[in-house]
Amino acid sequence: MIDPYISLVSLMVVVAGFIITMLVLAHALGPKNKTVTKQLPFECGSVSVGSVRDQRFNVKFYLVAMLFILFDIEIIFMYPWALVLEELGRPALWAMLSFIGVLVVGLVYVWRKGVLDWNE
Repeated sequence: MIDPYISLVSLMVVVAGFIITMLVLAHALGPKNKTVTKQLPFECGSVSVGSVRDQRFNVKFYLVAMLFILFDIEIIFMYPWALVLEELGRPALWAMLSFIGVLVVGLVYVWRKGVLDWNE
């Protein structure tokens, strides 16, 4: 009963041991000289201005990011379907067309609400 899980448990033990070993080695062998310059946040080579907590991002930035992730994941679901479309037949075609229809309705809704308009 337990035999199939021995390899999985042993792999988890090896991975956990590797992670702990790397963390301990990084802490023990890593540089310890902390300077003010090294503690500053790095922003693409430019000097940081102001506090990070004072900066506010527009909500549309997060909405567009979530929409990108949503539609990106939906496209990923379409690749395996496209590969086996001939084997699945017409019912799968109609199911995917209805799925794409729901996505299009969602995109039109977001577009009409002005989420994708950055001129405001």
